[in-house]
Amino acid sequence: MGIDAELDLFLRARYTLVVIVTVEEERALRAIAEVCARSRRPCLAWDLADGFETLTGEIGSKPSARDPLAVIEQVEKLDGDMAFVLKDFHDCWTNPQVKRKLRSAVQRLKFTRKSVIVTAPTRVVPDELKDEAVIVELPLPDADQLDEVLTGLTKTPGIKVDLTPAGQEKLGQAALGMTAAQARRAYAKAIVRDNALDDRHIEAVVRDKKEVIRASEALEFHPVHETPDDVGGLDVLKDWLRLRERAFTQEARDYGLPAPKGIALIGIPGTGKSLTAKMIGGLWRLPLLRLDVGALFGSLVGEAEERTRQALRLAETVAPCVVWIDEMEKALAHGGGDSGTSTRVFGTILTWMQEKTTPCFVVGTANDVSSLPPEVLRKGRFDEIFFLDLPTAEERAEILAVHLRKRNRLPGDYDVAELARRAEGYVGAELEQAIVDAMYVGFNQDREFRTADVLAALDRQVPLSVSQRETIAALRAWLREGRAQSASFAEAFEAEQRFVVPLEPLESLDDLPEPYDLPEPYDPRDG
Repeated sequence: MGIDAELDLFLRARYTLVVIVTVEEERALRAIAEVCARSRRPCLAWDLADGFETLTGEIGSKPSARDPLAVIEQVEKLDGDMAFVLKDFHDCWTNPQVKRKLRSAVQRLKFTRKSVIVTAPTRVVPDELKDEAVIVELPLPDADQLDEVLTGLTKTPGIKVDLTPAGQEKLGQAALGMTAAQARRAYAKAIVRDNALDDRHIEAVVRDKKEVIRASEALEFHPVHETPDDVGGLDVLKDWLRLRERAFTQEARDYGLPAPKGIALIGIPGTGKSLTAKMIGGLWRLPLLRLDVGALFGSLVGEAEERTRQALRLAETVAPCVVWIDEMEKALAHGGGDSGTSTRVFGTILTWMQEKTTPCFVVGTANDVSSLPPEVLRKGRFDEIFFLDLPTAEERAEILAVHLRKRNRLPGDYDVAELARRAEGYVGAELEQAIVDAMYVGFNQDREFRTADVLAALDRQVPLSVSQRETIAALRAWLREGRAQSASFAEAFEAEQRFVVPLEPLESLDDLPEPYDLPEPYDPRDG
């Protein structure tokens, strides 16, 4: 049900107090005026600065009132089937007298045909009024409404419009997540800058939307450049994602397929969980929004819950999109030292993950599965749970090749096979750091870095497979119990057989096993 139909229903049902939650006051007033005009219901609007003004219909003599108590008295005095819009009245009902007067008034209005509509940017309603009020949130404009904003601008004389039909549709989609006023400003800026509007301005609108999303504090718009070629290994996970690449199209809807809900990536730090989240946005060509749960919490009562709802509503408006929750075990931890705020935020996010109908694909990453509340990984919130283990020799070779190419080096110029063999027990982040360390050596000696430099850098590192051996064992035991799917192997038995054995902490170099023999000391003078 649209906002117009919902408002009309409330007024015909004689709801005496309706609170419309929105920052788009102009759009809310326009919707109220259209509903009242269709039903021939007179409507008066009031604000603290200008007093009463006629929104629709014939009122006769317009009442005069400047303070909130007088406004409520005038609402009770006027007769007939009427609606009264009180702008920003939430600032007034903090006064105990106003609050009591409004509560008594809306109770008496039940026996009349009058309704009071309050427009406010927040859904916080005093406890005394909660039973009297119905709260309705004005959703952000959809693609059709944004297209109307664009059409209104392009009708301005002297504006040159050279948009293709596909370009106009993409421009509207690029503005999803903005208010009507924000979209109008983004369109107008593009028009003023180039004296025209064409397909080139789609990226400019996307940049403006990034700033809008960033201003929400809890969501961060990530540019997506990564592709599956930028992620070494994880073939099973990549195949799973490719199989769902067309899942957000209308073609999939017509076929009867539901939109995928999301995946959880559990594993050892540095194995590519965050990189995979970014890769999904690039593979599916969808906006990637990172949910910063820490930024949801504010100092005011109810602020965290309101920010959470706003962030999730914004994500739904931008949909289809990828919502990335990094390090879930920290983000979704909740305790009892904050009067239950974190528990309520946690519950809001979990309920949204379970019940959302919009195509928001959630990617949750976690290093420590033991710290995750059990309800997070319950079936229905994620389509699949993937475990990312220490990379195999083939995966290490792929990862090394990826990082060499990223730094404009040809993998063929290096002994990648030997590097992969000697780097057993190292995760992707450690392999990347070894290449960077080797580059510093070559750069400071005014030469190109070599395979031996990378080997020496590997030998200087203490890999996670040494420092977190017990953690790796616990995660693998969790996988063996059938609680997750290996991101690299289709069958659990194969994953078990191909596990890379974590390195044992050594008491001396004499205990070093064959695959990890140290190279001969490298002397740069040897060339």
